[in-house]
Amino acid sequence: MTHVSQIFNSFQDHLNSEQELREAIRVIVKDTEKIARDIVIILQNIHNEHGKEEDQTVSQNCAKARELFSTVRPQYDKLAQIIPKDQYYRFNDLWKYVTQRLCFLAALTVYLEVKILVTKETVADILGVKNNRDEGFHLDLEDYLMGLLQLSAELSRFAVNSVTSGDYNRPIEIARFINELNAGFRLLNLKNDNLRKRFDALKYDVKKVEEVVYDLSIRGLKPTTPAVNDTT
Repeated sequence: MTHVSQIFNSFQDHLNSEQELREAIRVIVKDTEKIARDIVIILQNIHNEHGKEEDQTVSQNCAKARELFSTVRPQYDKLAQIIPKDQYYRFNDLWKYVTQRLCFLAALTVYLEVKILVTKETVADILGVKNNRDEGFHLDLEDYLMGLLQLSAELSRFAVNSVTSGDYNRPIEIARFINELNAGFRLLNLKNDNLRKRFDALKYDVKKVEEVVYDLSIRGLKPTTPAVNDTT
């Protein structure tokens, strides 16, 4: 009986240790989620800007977002230090959703800055994690792709609000970008249920933006010359 007790006491020690680790992870994730919410608040201002100085204000919002991203890096560094080697996927459910949101926010920031699709490597650098799995604590491909799919929804909303503010070039830029993003995702053989479901919603984002552009055309508001950044 003593032998059995010793065995189960060791099990309890293991369970206690794992619970303590999970609690430590949750504390870090909670702080990271707070930063993500602050970045969201800043970038949501793009939907409220109007007038000729809109681009300048968008640039200022991106700069503020970049400052907050710099505070995200130490949080992931803390996670990297406490996650046991080769146990990333045992615990990553605890931080994957905030990571997906941060991937979306990083992708949105880069798009607003230079109107291009951010690479996975760049997002990993922004978050302060490794790009490849074999390098250690890394950015998982699924999280990056989920972030891009969130980006399409946000940009479709931005296209509508841009028309409201009198910016008729931006919906055309966004339409081209989202169509290219959609074409890229169609190259993938998505078997993950969550990714597949979110990708299915992408076609509605494409349709929504195309309807905005079509509405501009029939109302005679579509610019007759390409937008400045329409070739990016």
